[in-house]
This record gives sequence, structure tokens and C-alpha cells, in this order.
Amino acid sequence: MGVPAPNPDLTLSNVSWTPTSPVETDTITVRATVGNSGTAGSAATEVNFYLGETKVGTAAVGALAAGASSTVSAAIGARDAGTYALSAKVDESNAVIEQNDANNTANASGPLIVTPVASSDLVAAAVNWTPSNPSAGNSVAFSVALKNQGSVASASGAHGITLTILNGSSVVTTLTGSYNGAIAAGATTSALALGNWTAANGRYTVRVVLADDANELPVKPTNNTSERPFFVGRGANMPYDHMEAEDASIGGGAVMVGPNRTIGDLAGEASGRRAVTLNSTGSFVEFTTRARTNTLVTRFSIPDSAGGGGSSSTINVYVNGSFHKALPLTSKYAWLYGAEASPNNSPGSGPARHIYDEAQLMLDGSFPAGTKIKLQKDPANSTTYAIDFLDTEEVAPVANPGTGFVTPSGFTHQDVQNALDQVRQNSALQGVYLPPGNYETSSKFQVYGKAVRVVGAGPWYTRFHAPTSQDNTDVGFRTEASSNGSSFTGFAYFGNDTSRIDGPGKVFDFSNTANMTIDGIWVEHMVCLYWGANTDNSTIKNSRIRNMFADGINMTNGSAGNLVSNNDARATGDDSFALFNATDSGGGEVRDNVFENLSATLTWRAAGFAVYGGTNNVFRNLDAADMLTYPGVTISSLDFGIPMNGFGATPPTRFENVSLVRSGGHFWGNQTFPALWIYSATKIFQGIRVTDLDIVDPTYSGIMFQTDYVGGQPLFPVADTIFTNTTITGARKSGDTFDAKSGYGIWANELPEPGEGPARGTATFNNLTLSNNHTDIQNTTTTFTLTRN
Repeated sequence: MGVPAPNPDLTLSNVSWTPTSPVETDTITVRATVGNSGTAGSAATEVNFYLGETKVGTAAVGALAAGASSTVSAAIGARDAGTYALSAKVDESNAVIEQNDANNTANASGPLIVTPVASSDLVAAAVNWTPSNPSAGNSVAFSVALKNQGSVASASGAHGITLTILNGSSVVTTLTGSYNGAIAAGATTSALALGNWTAANGRYTVRVVLADDANELPVKPTNNTSERPFFVGRGANMPYDHMEAEDASIGGGAVMVGPNRTIGDLAGEASGRRAVTLNSTGSFVEFTTRARTNTLVTRFSIPDSAGGGGSSSTINVYVNGSFHKALPLTSKYAWLYGAEASPNNSPGSGPARHIYDEAQLMLDGSFPAGTKIKLQKDPANSTTYAIDFLDTEEVAPVANPGTGFVTPSGFTHQDVQNALDQVRQNSALQGVYLPPGNYETSSKFQVYGKAVRVVGAGPWYTRFHAPTSQDNTDVGFRTEASSNGSSFTGFAYFGNDTSRIDGPGKVFDFSNTANMTIDGIWVEHMVCLYWGANTDNSTIKNSRIRNMFADGINMTNGSAGNLVSNNDARATGDDSFALFNATDSGGGEVRDNVFENLSATLTWRAAGFAVYGGTNNVFRNLDAADMLTYPGVTISSLDFGIPMNGFGATPPTRFENVSLVRSGGHFWGNQTFPALWIYSATKIFQGIRVTDLDIVDPTYSGIMFQTDYVGGQPLFPVADTIFTNTTITGARKSGDTFDAKSGYGIWANELPEPGEGPARGTATFNNLTLSNNHTDIQNTTTTFTLTRN
């Protein structure tokens, strides 16, 4: 309303550079013209220059009268050969109050192109190791291919290569080799074998150093050294450090409980089947960090309310002996009661289960390795506590990718949807950047019309929250095929689900889509992270799945060619990672999917990893631990009463490099489950290959073979199933109600359930190792043949 008061209005134009055609050795100067088109003079400010997302220079701008302008410049040094988007931003700090801040950015009229100098330029084009996902004890072969990405041939003679494997700053091993002869401009050598290393579990850096080439000008050898991360081990390689409470220091009346495997028990539902209780004032558990951190996550249990709606409390956090802050806790999303397959929130319904949850805290600063973090029950902490573990991690926010990304005007659901719609309607825009903050959401975001990139500042910083005043709100993302190629990166979803409701509650509920990417997502208190029907050639990676009420990731109905890699699932309420070859919604065969480097722990209903039919699906480098009711791995042809295809014969379904620890349990009344379950059922069961499997300390049995029966008649038998390099240790008698069904390393089950009969079919074991089991192999049937080579 009214007439604006006099104010300046800074604008930018003529963003350019000199020399106009630079080469790599030239010092480049960038410049821009700052104008004041306002009605009042402007105070001094500055212009920042960017190449893509990176700020490369700053130039001071003096005071400007209304109508005046000034050209400013900044030297940004020499740049590597390449094409750069140059832009400038004036008064980014908003120190000058202007009539219009929307015109403070300008782009150069075209790209800044830096051409290479006439020189050879050797780089490590490919650094490879075989096997690509090694486990401890594997002999890993390393090779390097050299590329001359310069404009002239390299010198003749030997070109030395040094490959070093580093554990932190410590050298683990060094391998050397060389390529002899000139390498033409643009040419790449074949892979050069450098030698082998016997893998040990851990996170490493592979550093490759190439000897300087005589034909490289001094500007070129800076890229002769390159590094790549290298992980050895089964499971996900996550950025946080995990510490169990039972391995920490305790005092003040704290008590370690366990081990046991009882559902609804503080030890039985804890990782490692042990926990620490803090029931008296002054009791504590103290962890010593092994890496720098500014965050913590703890898994805890506090009592439910009398009516079953959950209680709230805090636990005090101390850092190096000093009080730091109180960590809020709630049991709203834990504690279910009654029938094991359909528990509810009413304590009068029957026995309890699902009694733990997790809480996160951003610390007031970053603390080095060796810091002591203590969780303590003080007078202000009003309840009793069980602490399972602590995760620590150093994090920092991810910046806006820059040009082509819009930012929502606020943190409401509509603000985000408006930004998504703006991107859809503007062909010049790539995506939406979600800056740090807590975002309210009460329904599904709609993404359609084009490929859209949704980028958060990281899951510790960009956080979506379903309404706390509701339960079981269906939030997340809905997409269409018109948005194929979209990506969703770097944010968290905290739902308000308190029980399982089939249908809603999936953060990513995709159907008939392709080429999607889900990367670095953190999800809690939802039904599923991802449910995909006929979703192809998509990637889900680097994500955290926590405290869910159904599957973590499930792909079905013709989903093919997908990669699920480096994800960690904790306490899901159905299979943590699954493929289901259903055909009820069309889509054809579930095939050619790769599930790799995955961890599943504390799954409280169903399995860590499950495959129900399909062809040429690969599960590799898997770690499952502390399954509470079901196997670590289920391989089954049961159709659940849904139209489904069984297993294809070739190429086979493969499980490779798998560890199953403290897995198996009981469910469906009196049925016990092994660490690995082979269930031939309503569809054909064939083409199964399991390689390098280690089963440790199963709850009841190591591997169980079972066949489904209908009307007293067996269905499909187990066929063409081969195990290679299998170790089973520690299958002991359980000592509980199901003791008679326990203690078997391998069990061809003769009578799993009333109405069923003995397992049928054949299986072959090559290089089978059995130790410390009550009974190594139990097969009293005449219908199942185990062949041991």
C-alpha cells in the first residue's frame, strides 16, 4: 500500500571474462557491471563470482548514487580445461535494503570455456579391483588403466604406477607396476595388473600415483594422484560409528541385562540381545567416541502409558563430564500388544512387542575422537530407561546446487508443492532445493510432467514431519511416468504411524516409473520407505530405514534392472529388503535386479532379506543380525494368494557373501524359523545359488527346508538349489517352548505345521563347514535329498 520510500535497487549486467579464449595456464579475470536503478544511493557492498556452484572470487563495490553504475573485477587464477557456467551475485549478505532483491543475480551470456594447453596429460582412467565387493579373506586383484587426456602423445618408456591402500593415514599395502611405451593423445591403455591383497574388514582409501610424464607441462601433473574409497565387509558402509551399550562404561546403579531372545523383553529385543537399564537416579552409560562427531542417535525403551498412547520423558546427555542438554524421548511409536500378526496399541490386548524406538540429537559443537558421551538418569528424568546403543556422526549441510534450482518460500507443505509446480512449468529449471529446516507435511507431494531433482541439505538438516496431532498420515511422494528420471536426495521423513495399515504410509509409492534415483534418505515411523510396482532401472542408495511398520524396500510386478545399494534398515515391521514376483498389477517378470551392500538388523516381523520368485536377481554383500521373529534370509515361492510367477531356471537367483547372526525366531503360533529359510510352495522353486554364506548363533536352526502342502498334497519341490562355501556354527538347543525344533545346523523339516508334510526335493552343498551345533544335519525324511560334496 502507498508509495515506496526511496531505496536503491542494485542490478547486474555484462558478466564476462578476460582473456576471452583462455587456456589452462592463463590467469583469468572475471568482471560485471553493477548498476543502481533505484531512487536512492546505495552503500558499499560486494559482488561474488561463481563457476557453477563454487564461489571463485569477490570484488568490492563502492557506494553508488541513484542511476550510477560501476564495473568491478576479480582475478580467479588459472582453471583446468573445461566448460564453466559463470554467474555473479551482488549484495548476497543483504546488507543493502533494496526495492527489489530478485535482480541481484546475472549469468554470463555463454559458457566460459578453458581450452587445454598442448601437453600430454596422464590420469588413472580406471582403478578396479576384483571381486568388486570383497569380503574378509578374499584375495583382491587390483588393476589400473592409464589415459592420456592431453593433446599430444606421452613420452615413450616406462610410466610408473603406485597404488597404496590406506587405513586412515596408515599404509596397509603398496602395489606397483608400469606401462611401457608412448600413449597417444586421447588413448587409454588396457588394464595393468598391479598385484593382490588379502582383504580385511574395514574402510580404506585406494590412492593411485602416476609418475610425471616428460611431455606433461607443469600445469598437468596435479591430477596424477587420485583417490577412491574402498570398503571390505558385508552390509552397508554407513557414515556413522556404532557403539553398543553393553560395551560402554556403566555406573551409578546401571544394570546390564541379557542375553535372551524373548519378544517383549528389554534384552530380547535389543541388538546383540543385551542392553543397559537406567532405573535409579545417577545411573548412567558412557560411550567413548572413536571418530569426530556433532550428532548422536540412541536406541532406547521407556514405558508406555497406561492407555497405550505412549509416554514422554528426557534423558540427560553429558559431554566429557559436563551436562550438555536433555534429549527428548517418546514411546508413542513403540509398544504394540496382542496377536503377533496384527498387534495394536491397547495394552489389554495381550503380550507386548516392538518396545524400542530411536532418538536423535544435534550437539552444540563438534567433538573429537576420544570424547566421552554419557546418558544419565538425573532427578529431572522422570521414568526408567533401557539403552541399546549409540551412533555418532559428523555432519554438515549440503549447499544449494545453484543455477536452475528454486527454493520454497517457506516450510509448509504448500510451499514445497508450489516450488515443485514452478519447476514443472519452467523448462529452464532443474529442481527444488530444500534448505535446512523442519517441513510440515500432511499428504503426498505430486511430481509429474518432467524429470525433477529434489535436493535437501542432508537428512540431519532437511526434515519432513507428519502432523504430531494425528496418527498414520499418508505422506511422501507420488510420481508419474512423465517424471521418469527424477531424483530425491538428502532429506529425512519422520512419519506419525503408530501401527500397520496396509496401503498408505509409503514415502515413495511408485508405479510404472523408470530411471528414478533415491539417495541419502532417512525414514522413520512410516509403513515403507519404498514400494515399487513395475519400476525399472532405478537406484535406491545410501539411505537409512528406521522403526517401520512394514517393508523397508519392496519391488514387485515386473520391476526390473534396479539397483538397491548401501542401505541400512533397522527395526522394520516386515521384510527389510524384498522382491515379490507378483503379477496382479501386470508388469511381467521381476528380474535383473541387484541388491547389494545392505544391512538389516532388529527386524521385528518377517525377514531381513526376502525373494519370492523372479529371474536373475542378485543379492550380495548382505549382513543380517538379530532378526526377532523370522529368518535373516527367506527364499520362497509362496504366492500369498496373489497371482505370481515362481523362480526362473536361468539365469539363477543368487545370494553371495551373506552373514546371518543371531537370526530366526517363531511366528504364526508354533512355527519356528531358521537363519535361512528355503520354502518351496505354491509356485515353481528352482535356480537358486547361495555362495559364501556364514550363519552364526541362529535362534533355532541354521538352514531349514520346507515344502507347502494343500489338502495333504505337496506343492512344488525344491529343485536346482546349490550352496557353495557355507559355514554354520552355534545352532544350539533353545531351551524355550520350541526346544524340540532347535539345535539343527541344517534341517529338512519333516512336519513344520499341522496339515503340512515333510520337505520335498533336493539341495547340494559344496564345501560345507559345520561346527558347534547340537545336530549338524537333521533329515529324517524320505522325500528330501541333501548332497554334500
